[in-house]
Amino acid sequence: MAADAIFSKKGMDIVLLDVEGLFVLSDVFVIATGSSRPHVQSLAEHVEERMLEELGLKPIRGEGRAEAEWVLLDFGDVIVHLFQAPAREFYGLERLWADAERVDWAEPVIADG
Repeated sequence: MAADAIFSKKGMDIVLLDVEGLFVLSDVFVIATGSSRPHVQSLAEHVEERMLEELGLKPIRGEGRAEAEWVLLDFGDVIVHLFQAPAREFYGLERLWADAERVDWAEPVIADG
């Protein structure tokens, strides 16, 4: 759901990592990039809205929204990491969690209307 919400608002480079067994606080990381501070903030807002509407979930905590270089939304089993490109490259979550398997996720097919 979170990845689909990010995709629908033109989030980029969406990756899902299975961190179950590697990280005790969560099962999946959703990592994505936004093009600017307002874009990352918009992505975070949309993820929160969709998770609440579709699954009845609110984030347990969120961090980084004001600066929006790295926004973290913790939904318990799923933690969403939204970055601006320089911060994503600097922090390198995919490198830090290289032992985590990637979760299969495909971009949704959007029908032309």
